[in-house]
Amino acid sequence: MNAKDIIYELRIKNNMSQDELAEKVFVTRQAVSRWENGDTVPNTETLKLLSGLFNVSINTLLGSPRQLTCQCCGMPLEDSIIGKDKDGALNEDYCKWCYADGQYTYSDMDELIDVCVPHMTAQGFTEEQAREYMKQKLPTLDYWKRYEELSDNGEFEQFKQQLIKEINDLRVEGMPKIERLNALVGSYVNLTYPLPSGVSVKFLDDNTTYLGNQLESEFGGERCFGVLANMDFILICSYEEDGKNPELLLYKKR
Repeated sequence: MNAKDIIYELRIKNNMSQDELAEKVFVTRQAVSRWENGDTVPNTETLKLLSGLFNVSINTLLGSPRQLTCQCCGMPLEDSIIGKDKDGALNEDYCKWCYADGQYTYSDMDELIDVCVPHMTAQGFTEEQAREYMKQKLPTLDYWKRYEELSDNGEFEQFKQQLIKEINDLRVEGMPKIERLNALVGSYVNLTYPLPSGVSVKFLDDNTTYLGNQLESEFGGERCFGVLANMDFILICSYEEDGKNPELLLYKKR
């Protein structure tokens, strides 16, 4: 699809007239009409506004002329998994797992490989093939090539270690000590918990990236523990395979 068709479809999908779209991105209705006729394309600043308004990448607005790839883990990028800067703008260089709200979530290449390998083996790679591929791929990506420039001198890693200490200090019965927190996108872990009042609730934002992990129970059995946290809270739950029958065990504000 061309940019003119994409802008038209996004406008219609969002129930906007040309006048309404023009007002939101500070142009005239005639400018919107010219975009949709294919006479012109929005300038760079207007493309940024359209990206934020419709929550799609500039690459998508321009008709996807290039394949976006996360410059930290190498994952192909679609609009729904692109990371965001502090101001909420999509950052087309990274996925939500590697970059969230302007923060890089990985500072250790080996740790990232450990996280990626199980996903790759589920797609048919052997563990050896997956590890070898990632060891070859990661050093070629922009984040790792520019790590000294882009890194935060270990500040985020210190935050993760503080969270790990706080979680372990809770001493949840049957839950082993947590050793690692990984980046987890809300939409993949936002379970619905039944409360004693009979109400069922979700505690997470589907579009936010959290830190967390899954742990097998020390008591054995089919249930496991799930841990999720950020700067504001710690959540611990238990559930069966594929998140079935979740139970909220603890929700603590930090």
